[in-house]
Amino acid sequence: MPGRDARTGGARTRTPGAARAGTPRDRASAPDGFGRDGGEGLVVGTVPSGARVAGVLLVLAALAGLVSTVPTYLEVGGQDLVLGSSVLGVLVTLLAPLVTGAVGVQLARVAVPKFGLAYAAVAGALALGNLLIELYRGRSSIDRPGVEVLAGERVLTSDIQIGPGWVAGVLALVLTVVAGGVAAAAWGRTVMEDSGALDAVRGPLAGASVLLGVTTVLCMTLPAADVPDDLRTDPATGLQVVVPREGPQALLERPGLALLGGLLLAGALVLCSVTAPSLRPRLGAVGGLLAIAVTVLSAGLAGVRDAVVSDDLYWTVPGAGLLVAGLGFCVVTAFAWRLRRRPR
Repeated sequence: MPGRDARTGGARTRTPGAARAGTPRDRASAPDGFGRDGGEGLVVGTVPSGARVAGVLLVLAALAGLVSTVPTYLEVGGQDLVLGSSVLGVLVTLLAPLVTGAVGVQLARVAVPKFGLAYAAVAGALALGNLLIELYRGRSSIDRPGVEVLAGERVLTSDIQIGPGWVAGVLALVLTVVAGGVAAAAWGRTVMEDSGALDAVRGPLAGASVLLGVTTVLCMTLPAADVPDDLRTDPATGLQVVVPREGPQALLERPGLALLGGLLLAGALVLCSVTAPSLRPRLGAVGGLLAIAVTVLSAGLAGVRDAVVSDDLYWTVPGAGLLVAGLGFCVVTAFAWRLRRRPR
């Protein structure tokens, strides 16, 4: 029987859902404009216009990256170099633009905004170093000619003419850097939370990420593909001697603008490896780790491409380590993606 109200003497009835009105889940979803994912208590609230702008910039960067695959990248000593001249070259060139474009479309729709914002911010930080390296390759490398591996070919940078592929690639990096800055500015004003499914393993996840980041930087200090030394016989004595050959330059062996870019890239890799697993919510951490995974895996695949395409180069141990580190970041990203609380 319904109870009696002590103040009015009337019947006290229970309305449907009254018992659930004060639960934390309902309080989280109470403000107007909030949506909630029942699988992990995902709450999405205020999303500034900067998030959509960052998404559009990522899509434009992806389109520019796709365009850079086909036309001439650089003309070195009268030889036209094309990034997509082989199957592996196409795979290396298209990996980052395809992932970036997919994330950019998702961010422009603001479905799970902090996932896309984290990807854009980390990708922008990593793209800054690569941008300076590309500017050195196309504009400053002729000041101090040396042996380089460009688009899978071992060349001497004594005479370089830039092509539309290089321009499109630089434009893609510039747009990615700008998107990262916009995403970083919009991060604090974007409301998105979850039930904390990743909190219990953030420590081990960060440890694995930092280990992979440091490994990546150590592998980048040596060329991923190198030239073998010559073994010659002295006609006078009959002794065999090893004659070193000048090989491609590693990340921190280039001068000037490229050296600054290499230092920025190495520092950003370590810093982002530390901060990405700590981003909230869980999908924010996934977005940051995905950006690192794409960058490192692309670098590892580029070393494989150089060794396969060129007859003068062989794959080195640091190159193999770089590929393993890229795959390791993919595993860490997939783990963070799959770790969610099941609905009861």
